[in-house]
Amino acid sequence: MGLHIVLVEPEIPQNTGNIARTCAATGAELHLVAPLGFSLEDKYLKRAGLDYWDMLTMRRYPSLDDFMEEHGGKSLYLVTTKARQVYSDVTYPEDAYLLFGKETAGLPEDLLMARPGQCVRIPMIEGARSLNLSNAVAILAYECLRQQGFAHMRRFGHFPE
Repeated sequence: MGLHIVLVEPEIPQNTGNIARTCAATGAELHLVAPLGFSLEDKYLKRAGLDYWDMLTMRRYPSLDDFMEEHGGKSLYLVTTKARQVYSDVTYPEDAYLLFGKETAGLPEDLLMARPGQCVRIPMIEGARSLNLSNAVAILAYECLRQQGFAHMRRFGHFPE
């Protein structure tokens, strides 16, 4: 199975393109929940993903309800600035689903309230509102993969010994 990155109503094509590239490079599956704030044909989206699109596994859902109907019973982790639990204090299963909300509003409040034990946050200094969405995805994705020992990834570079 593996890691799953879920973007709920993403608004900025460059962020989604960067996230798609991260997913492709890590083997994570990307789930996009509509409505999207851009077309999947957007030139900024394509440019940010560069030549990684053929390495990406991506699924689309017409709504959050549709996504939850299919995956709601799985290991979901809701990434929000409102959580008490720090992301690095969680032990993630191999098939974790990391949910991220839209750039301007985050995840829906009712979803967060219904699953408080599944909410995680990235620590920030007082007064900082949030991190860029693509940075937040990278932080959480690599923590999950680190916990799994980067099992399916190349661990060493190409430098001679």
